Parts: sequence; structure tokens; C-alpha cells
Amino acid sequence: MTSRVSFPVPLALAATALLLAGCDRAGDQTTQQSEAPFNEASILTGEVDYSKAGAELPALTLTDPAGNALDLASLKGKPVLINLWATWCAPCVIEMPMLDNLAGQMGDDLRVVTVSQDLSGASVVEPFFAEREFVHLEPWLDQESELTFRFSQTGMLPLTVLFDAEGKEVLRVVGGYHWDSDETVALLREAIAE
Repeated sequence: MTSRVSFPVPLALAATALLLAGCDRAGDQTTQQSEAPFNEASILTGEVDYSKAGAELPALTLTDPAGNALDLASLKGKPVLINLWATWCAPCVIEMPMLDNLAGQMGDDLRVVTVSQDLSGASVVEPFFAEREFVHLEPWLDQESELTFRFSQTGMLPLTVLFDAEGKEVLRVVGGYHWDSDETVALLREAIAE
């Protein structure tokens, strides 16, 4: 006799919605997607959250594929937007070109730092960056996912946090977001001007 597990339709729909809304840390990195299978409207559902405003920029050092180091504490003195992403995360992949555009639009007013949470590190991040030819983004790595653990209890990606020039959190967005829209640029400019 075999037993069958059935899920109520609302539960199945809720689980599907969660998968579309963002990526969790347990994603299978061996099934990376080069193109997201969903449209942007269904996947860029992140919302601005001010509940952690005032939290300190964590003291942590990142590396790039060449082994260069970036001490996050050295970023104080200028507003910084830190984006945690992974190559296997559909909303992350969709918003990366937008973050590149945002970095170009904001210029010296805001540094955009994208930090890969891929466990495979440079072996997947370097080809991802090479294929997309980003102009303003650098491929920083956090293979141990330390930032995800410090910023989030859920491990949901993408996760993006804006810090002011003093290294204090201003806002965050969990999930994909339209980073290069006029509304977002205006929001960020207002947030870092305060």
C-alpha cells in the first residue's frame, strides 16, 4: 500500500508564490539559469522596508575573483547600496542590469556593491559578469554567506540594503526590485540627502 500526501490548493498556491517572489538560500546552484523564465512583473515584488534603520554596516571583508579585498568598514564616508544576490536566483539575475544602470545614474553619489552568495564563488560569478559585460558593477564574493546571515533571518535573495555615509542602515528591500526606475532613483537620492 502506498500513501499519498496531498496539499490543499491554497497551500500549493502560496508555496508557488513564495518561489516566484524570491530565492531562498537552499537553492540548488547546480541548476543555474542564464535567463529568468518569468516576466519581471511576477518576480520583482520587493518592497522598501525601514524597520532596521539605524543598524550598523557590518565589519566584514569581501574578496573578488582575483583575490582583491574590500573591507566594508572602508565604505563609510559615502552612501553605499549593498546587494546580495546569486547566479541561481531568478529575481537576482533580472535586477543585476538594473543595478548596473542605477550605479551609472547615481555616479559618485552612491556606491553600488553587489555581493554574490554563490557557494561556487568565482567559478560561476566570473562567467556571469563576463557574459553580461556590466559597466559599473564589480564581482564581490561572500562564499560563506556571512552577509546573508547578518542581514536576514530567512536567507531570502535578493536582499539589498542602503547605508548612509556614517554606515547606518537607511532602508532595505527583500526580493527583486526595479532599481533603475525614476521613482527608485528619486527615493534613493532623497534617502541619502538626509
